Amino acid sequence: MTNKKTNKLKILNDPIYGLISIPNSLIFDIIEHRYFQRLRRVSQMGLTNLVYPGANHTRFHHAIGCMHLMQKAIQVLKTKNVSISEKEATALCIAILLHDIGHGAFSHALEYSIVNGITHEEISLIFMKKLNEEFDGELDLAIDIFEGNYERKFFHQLISSQLDIDRLDYLKRDSFYTGVAEGNISSDRLIAMMNVKNDELVIEQKGIYSVEKFLIARRLMYWQVYLHKTSLSAETLLVKVLQRAKELSKEGIILPASEPLSYFLQNVITQENFKEEALEIFSRLDDYDVLTAIKQWVFHEDIVLSKLSEMIINRHLFKIEIQDKAFSAKNREKLKGKLQEQLKIPTEFLSYFIFFDTVSNQTYDVTKPIKIQTKKGKIKDIIKMSDHLNLKSLSKPVTKYFCCYPKNF
Repeated sequence: MTNKKTNKLKILNDPIYGLISIPNSLIFDIIEHRYFQRLRRVSQMGLTNLVYPGANHTRFHHAIGCMHLMQKAIQVLKTKNVSISEKEATALCIAILLHDIGHGAFSHALEYSIVNGITHEEISLIFMKKLNEEFDGELDLAIDIFEGNYERKFFHQLISSQLDIDRLDYLKRDSFYTGVAEGNISSDRLIAMMNVKNDELVIEQKGIYSVEKFLIARRLMYWQVYLHKTSLSAETLLVKVLQRAKELSKEGIILPASEPLSYFLQNVITQENFKEEALEIFSRLDDYDVLTAIKQWVFHEDIVLSKLSEMIINRHLFKIEIQDKAFSAKNREKLKGKLQEQLKIPTEFLSYFIFFDTVSNQTYDVTKPIKIQTKKGKIKDIIKMSDHLNLKSLSKPVTKYFCCYPKNF
């Protein structure tokens, strides 16, 4: 039975923004729901803390921060005579609060290993629809906004665009927790410069330099933090561990693991069969399940699973080589042969210990431009408005090629 005396207008203390208020009882109840509380046990940046030790913040931190920034954005737009009803404001806060609720353990690692063919965005939507059933349809408008179906186009742009509330929080938050100052954007300034023109989200001209700094900061954070070579090494190692565990489970080998993790190891989960049972079990799966299992797998008799697990637990990460051009077939075979000879890796296990992949990033997508409103009221793409020499180059995708292999075996 719910305690009716509970104060649902709570205030949270955030290390970045200070005091954050929960705007109403509906949002409080959503935050209190076990689906949302799971985000406390899902790291925001996967295994990046093996590179930046302070990066231990969670998806919960990020979601609450996004809700706070959305409240600020709503207030700013209202002062500029943009009509936003209380119902719409609540829906916007709910949509941004739940935009990442579908992330699995260690954020992206599950998407590339044991849950296939369904993205975290799609799982987020499934979660939202399930919550909507429990809350008697009170999330209808939030779901329409999240999916981009609501008639007011700029609402979806606040949730998902090149200058959305999500990015404004994660760049500032990840910069704070990693200590990488280059990502410290002025989210307050960017929100203060927001406006709506022809039902599109725009930034007023006097905010152009803040947008430039935002784009440069995003580029630097991607190459210095998100795609840092040691972060890549750790992430790919985690994916390989889970892939090996999945492979052994397919062969009928029962691995020590929690019930939720065992379910996803033993079953092929795709978009087609991610139904109510899978959602319920997924809602009980978090970083703790995966890390506890890996600690046990260190002592497993399978040499591949054991070795890869030990490498994660003791931070004996893959050596990684990154270059601008693809590794030629000749170079690949030469490297494989050399490492196999040196490390005595059996041929059938080679693909788990020596592998090649690519990583790419596009800082600015010209097909979804950030719009600047000039002092005369005209709307222009930031690329055309900016006199920054590097901004055009940021619209070109950058692809790098990497090779991972153990330092010793």
